[in-house]
Amino acid sequence: MLAKVVRSKAVARTAVIGLALGVFALAVLAAVSITTNARSSSHIRHASEISNYWSQFDLHISVEAEALNDFMVAEKFGKDLLDSAMNSAAPDLEWQRHNGDPDDVRNADLAGDAYTAYTQTLFELRRSRTDQERTHDLADQAALGSSLLRKTANANVTRHRLAMEAYLAADAEFNRKLSLAAGVICGADFLLLVLCASILLTHQRRIEGQAVESRYRALHDELTGLANRALLADEIDHALGIAGPENESVGLLLLDLNKFKEVNDTLGHHAGDLLLKEVSARLVRAVRASDTVARLGGDEFAVLMPKVDSAGHCSEIARRLLDALEVPVELDGVTVDISGSIGAALHPLHSASGAELLQHADIAMYEAKRNRIGVAVYDPRADRHSSQSLGLIGELRRALDEDELVLHYQPKVAAGTGRVAGTEALIRWQHPVRGLLQPGDFIPQAEESEIIVPLTDRVLTMALEQHRRWRDAGTILPVAVNVPTVCLLDPGFPDRVAAALAACDVPAGVLTLEITETSIINDPVRASAVLTRLREMGVRLSVDDFGTGYSSMSYLQSMPLHELKIDRSFVRTVTDSHGGTAIVRAVIELARALDLEVVAEGVEDEAALTVLGEMGCTYAQGYHISRPVRPDDLIAWMERSARVAAYR
Repeated sequence: MLAKVVRSKAVARTAVIGLALGVFALAVLAAVSITTNARSSSHIRHASEISNYWSQFDLHISVEAEALNDFMVAEKFGKDLLDSAMNSAAPDLEWQRHNGDPDDVRNADLAGDAYTAYTQTLFELRRSRTDQERTHDLADQAALGSSLLRKTANANVTRHRLAMEAYLAADAEFNRKLSLAAGVICGADFLLLVLCASILLTHQRRIEGQAVESRYRALHDELTGLANRALLADEIDHALGIAGPENESVGLLLLDLNKFKEVNDTLGHHAGDLLLKEVSARLVRAVRASDTVARLGGDEFAVLMPKVDSAGHCSEIARRLLDALEVPVELDGVTVDISGSIGAALHPLHSASGAELLQHADIAMYEAKRNRIGVAVYDPRADRHSSQSLGLIGELRRALDEDELVLHYQPKVAAGTGRVAGTEALIRWQHPVRGLLQPGDFIPQAEESEIIVPLTDRVLTMALEQHRRWRDAGTILPVAVNVPTVCLLDPGFPDRVAAALAACDVPAGVLTLEITETSIINDPVRASAVLTRLREMGVRLSVDDFGTGYSSMSYLQSMPLHELKIDRSFVRTVTDSHGGTAIVRAVIELARALDLEVVAEGVEDEAALTVLGEMGCTYAQGYHISRPVRPDDLIAWMERSARVAAYR
């Protein structure tokens, strides 16, 4: 209860204000005390001075009286004394008239009159020395005046003494009350000071606690309590600093969960948070006490492992982590499988710094995810994220601006007759220094960058413009364009296709968009929505490289497709392998059953083309028919092919 009161802001403000007022009151009391003491000292000094002058007046009267006595006894010796003593008290009365209190001024006036008379008596006494009787009468009169004046002086001295005693008593009483008030205020200030000190200490402890908590939050993930990216970077630098002198290896694992987005979308973010907490707990239980587990954001985790023997040891630990992770978990009554992809990198084998170690582990993780192999150790040969790659992306942006991209076209012919049925647009880069670059030299890097979107839009526009030029020249030649996954999952892609068709004045039916199985499998719902819109526009849709990767019969039935392209790896063995022949025949039969056309890629010889025609394959494409060529060369090739067909 007391601690709660101390933490109250109202109590803190009241205590501070009270302490300030108390200090101010003490200051006022001190000022009053100093002023009062000064005034008292001045009053006492002035009263003492007045009293002293009355005493001095009494003394002068006494001296005059003694001189009178001496004069009466021996005129010859006392005359001079009397002359020097007479009128000596007059300055005392004059001082009282100018400096005394009102009563002193009034008494001085009265005493002055008596003193004047007294002095006059002395003068007469001094002149009437020959008349004895007159002299004695004047002497008695002078003695009486002297006595009266002395009594007046003593009365004033006594009056001032009594007044001073009363004044001192009143002053002492005032000082007593002032001291009592000061004691009360000091006591209150002391209590307020103790309260303020308690409040300050409480707030200091709270601030220190908040600082510790803020630092903890700044270095830890709020949801799981694991280290965050900032703390992981510090731990990596610390581990590398220790490992350097000892020539030890430090391993780093980056884990990315598979299909975590589906959990969020299906069960909600609450279930996703529960899954992340469960994954965190499993990782912490599975690692060593010296290892650091961190959450880097989203569904991405990291494990820092000091003192790792080798890359193989690092990979073995990653496999154990996956085994511990891949146990189903129940979320809100639904059993969910957990799986992930782990990338591993080793210092100093793969990386010279902490930032590089993190980057290379990230590259390895994406390699594992892309190839669905669970665990991948960083391989410099497969690293497309080098500075050269970054420079390549920058050059590719320049190539878009300066129209350095060109399209080559590979014809697609009817397998049975050799009639040209269309062509596939294949991108090339006419690099000003490196010459003509093939797609494999820059497309993989582009697909990992946002530049793949404007690159695809540019290829689409170039292919449609080329179709229009062929059409204006009298040749109707349908064109196919490859589409990356990122475009297929973009709801705005159909609108861009429609805009390109309208800008080039090309009907949708002459355009075929070739997609990969992977782009469909990654997000079939979004892919189906985009493909359905494209088909409703009249655009033809083809699945490229069918038979490899993660072929699924279900999407062939549900997706709005027109065509399958059998991968060249099967077509290459169609004449010399029973398995290859069986697979190609099965795909052709499956496509016929689903009312889909079939294109055989990679036809390298006449025998393969003949077999495909006999199997009922719709179209064929390959180097035996034609390599990808420039637009003008394609028209020349078509003219030669037509003459050969006519000759046959």
